[in-house]
Amino acid sequence: MDAALKRHALLVTALAPLIPHLVGSTFNIWYNMTVIDPLLVAAGLKQRFISTVIMWNAVAYPAGIGIWLWLIVSLRSTYERLARGENIPPDKLDPVRRRLVHLPWYGAAISGAGWFLGAIVFLISLALAGRPMNTQLFWHLPISFAVSGFIATTQSFFLIELASHWGLFPLFFHDARPDRLERIHPITLRMRGFMWAISASVCPIGSLLLLLFAPPSPATNPQLFGVFVAIIGVAFALFSALLIGRSVAQPVDELRRAAQAVRQGQLEVQVPLRRADEFGALIGEFNRMVTELREKERLRQSFGAHVGRTAAEEILTRDPGLGGTEQVVTIMFVDIRSFTARSGYLSPTGTVALLNEFLRVMVETVEGEHGGMINKFLGDGFMALFGIGNRSIDHADDAVAAARSIQRNLEQLNAKRSARGDETINIGIGINTGPAIVGSIGSPERMEFTVIGNTVNVASRVEALNKTLGTSLLLTKETRAALQQAIELRELPPQTVKGVDQPVAIYTI
Repeated sequence: MDAALKRHALLVTALAPLIPHLVGSTFNIWYNMTVIDPLLVAAGLKQRFISTVIMWNAVAYPAGIGIWLWLIVSLRSTYERLARGENIPPDKLDPVRRRLVHLPWYGAAISGAGWFLGAIVFLISLALAGRPMNTQLFWHLPISFAVSGFIATTQSFFLIELASHWGLFPLFFHDARPDRLERIHPITLRMRGFMWAISASVCPIGSLLLLLFAPPSPATNPQLFGVFVAIIGVAFALFSALLIGRSVAQPVDELRRAAQAVRQGQLEVQVPLRRADEFGALIGEFNRMVTELREKERLRQSFGAHVGRTAAEEILTRDPGLGGTEQVVTIMFVDIRSFTARSGYLSPTGTVALLNEFLRVMVETVEGEHGGMINKFLGDGFMALFGIGNRSIDHADDAVAAARSIQRNLEQLNAKRSARGDETINIGIGINTGPAIVGSIGSPERMEFTVIGNTVNVASRVEALNKTLGTSLLLTKETRAALQQAIELRELPPQTVKGVDQPVAIYTI
């Protein structure tokens, strides 16, 4: 139903002033028949009044309707082109957009001119009839036109605004913000409050005051008539408050729901409303903020995918400058055996596929299962860190457990490769525990988060010992001492390691 109506959005907008003017005209006719007609009969001016009604309606209504329809029709060509998806240059589109934003003001101006000029025309016409006028006519005629005019004008304004926001703004401003359009004068929030005050208090109270000071009409009961006018005024005020409340409550509700969605991590949310007032600016900035948050989240995820989730969190929580802090950490080096020789007969694509298949399993094992952080990919291996960030005392246990899981998962991977007829993968693992500087190195323009220190060097050298000792997993005495849980280890003869004065005590499982 809503979609079907939106296909006729111009027609709905054109008909928006109809009901307010019918209500205003009904009140005006009733008031004239009840109050003013006896005064006209007594003064012999009824025929003059009827002639003026015919003349004024023959001129004012066609003129008002013609101007209003011309404004609506002036939007039609652009509306149809936009509906077909055509691109219209801004210098051609912006004037039409401005006319659309100002459409409620134009409708109110046409309505106001018709009603309030009507009061003047009727008074002048009756004064020029050559008959003495009852002074009561100078009171009751303006009251009739004023109340009717306020009903028609203010309600027309809000209904035109409501219809255009609903059916036309989404099309005319589908790729632009109405609030950023230059040389526009939308109704402000303060003006809405002022118009609501006029609708809710000035109109009904003013009408009653005018009736109080006006000479009573001989054909009416002043008390009952006052009660009736008060009821009309209150109903009019409530309807005005309903329309104004909708124009304020809808954007507030949309923003509240969108803010709750963002708080829950739903960054795809957008507030679809297009408005030219303060709410439009607020909605536009909110949507821009969510877009920036979405872009930052995408960047953060991409950043985390390149440096590792744990490393990204560490970098984002630290001072972004160069330097670091000393921490006791456990370092693991993993290396694929005979990778250089294998790369000699594999194509570059095959080499990359092998590495990706291997590293996909390793990343899940180290980071997903054991809370480590793969800090560097080293071509045919990687360096993993344990104890970064959480500062837990069992990082050595995590590293050894991760190493054993790596061996088990590698066996499963090799089984799949063998089933496909591919070569299996053999690795060496070296683990060392000790103090290291954890932080960022490089230059202010290009930094890298890493660990520096002799602990790292020893872990790398220990991993290389697997080749000469025929093992696949080695750990140092420092790692063994840092273990919180006892595991069965086999001590190997101390080995000379480059960069260390004394032979290094090593163990294997």
